[in-house]
Amino acid sequence: MSGEARDLCGVTGIFAPGEDVARLTYYALYALQHRGQESAGIAISEGKTIVVYKELGLVAQALDETVLKSLQGYVAIGHTRYSTTGATSWENAQPSYKSSSKGQIALAHNGNLVNSVDLKKTLDEAGGDPTPQAARLPSSSDTDLVAAHIARANEGDMKEAILKVLPKLVGAYSFTMMDESRVFAARDPQGFRPLCIGRLDSGGWVVVSETCALDLLGAKFIRDVEPGELITIDENGLDSQKILPTQNSACVFEHVYFARPDSNLMGQNVYATRYRMGEQLASEAPCVAELVMPVPDSGVPAAQGFAHASNISYGDGFVKNRYVGRTFIQPTQSMRQQGIRMKLNPVREVIAGRRVVVIDDSIVRGNTTRQIVAMLREAGAREVHMRISSPPIKWPCFYGIDMPDQDELIGAQMSVEEIRGHIGADSLAYLSMEGMLQATGIPADNFCTACFSSRYPVSIPSEELRRKNVLEEPTADKTWQSEKN
Repeated sequence: MSGEARDLCGVTGIFAPGEDVARLTYYALYALQHRGQESAGIAISEGKTIVVYKELGLVAQALDETVLKSLQGYVAIGHTRYSTTGATSWENAQPSYKSSSKGQIALAHNGNLVNSVDLKKTLDEAGGDPTPQAARLPSSSDTDLVAAHIARANEGDMKEAILKVLPKLVGAYSFTMMDESRVFAARDPQGFRPLCIGRLDSGGWVVVSETCALDLLGAKFIRDVEPGELITIDENGLDSQKILPTQNSACVFEHVYFARPDSNLMGQNVYATRYRMGEQLASEAPCVAELVMPVPDSGVPAAQGFAHASNISYGDGFVKNRYVGRTFIQPTQSMRQQGIRMKLNPVREVIAGRRVVVIDDSIVRGNTTRQIVAMLREAGAREVHMRISSPPIKWPCFYGIDMPDQDELIGAQMSVEEIRGHIGADSLAYLSMEGMLQATGIPADNFCTACFSSRYPVSIPSEELRRKNVLEEPTADKTWQSEKN
């Protein structure tokens, strides 16, 4: 991805008596590392007491062998984080933990709520967070607010408390939660973020953000957690409650970029979807060239599809340094420029003297793409043609993707031709909205396309719009909204 939109978070929940649940949670988080690289944590219980361990860093750094051996229990949740609300700090690492006189709750969250201000106000008016932990570990995350509301609502049964709080939440959430003896999983009514259920050979249950984590655990995929559904897992098995009316609006950007290509989303393999996006892009924006090459890794499937459909040779024109993670990218432009050279190095023997088509999944600010084009020209490319396997990003996300403010999104500030000039490419073309949605193999009205279209399925408070420098009102497409309802 040529830009600085960041991943979301990865969540897990495991109920598996007789298994090494801490290690299973570690493996699941390892498979979900691409969804967040700032912190990782596990909450685990043997049936009486929840123990939480969390640390900044990658999963393998935060959860070493000594930690895993110390975490004993049969019910656990886990989290790997990239912050969308709240600072990058140990206090904001998850799972979030709260206790009340009636019990304990741990919670892991993928997504972003748009009514956090109201939730905090309600909590303050009620006397603040009832738990002593909050006073010692101040957090600025919306996840901590939700956990505090659940703890306050708990009058004897944690499930009833969760059922009281979920209808108060507005925005995107895929939760895994636990009390001392049960795992809970819930998804917002729009189903913005993925969440699925699997079964271990031993009979244990697993809930994870993506199916790639089930594959690593050797778990059988059962089904997705449905939008507006609460799942409860205990010694009696799995119980399901549909608690909220649904308005399916899954994030299409999961299919374009965020999910791992070996995952399945909404019944479709992500690699196959991206391959079809590349084929559709070749149909919509053909190019005369000798080489099709991706910006690794996210551009690979679409580049392979483009090469196949256009009958142009596919090649790897960049070598990626696998040991430079996304967390290397820094907030200043000079550091970002150094970062891209640390991560990607062009292969002159593949590129020199050739007309190349470069496939990437998106352009955010445009500065990274501009540097990529310059690197290819320095490596001897005769022509550089950029093809993007999604439409221009013009609007910020408020549902769990940390995108730049609108005034930093190049697609919102320039025409396609102006962007081409800015990045220095010989040509530039984006995949159409229709082509992108068709390539998913899923009906278009099941998706949120707000970052491309401004059609926000859940209304965004004006103060949140101002915070992201959105100067015009988002599209009020009543026909589209009525179709969703």
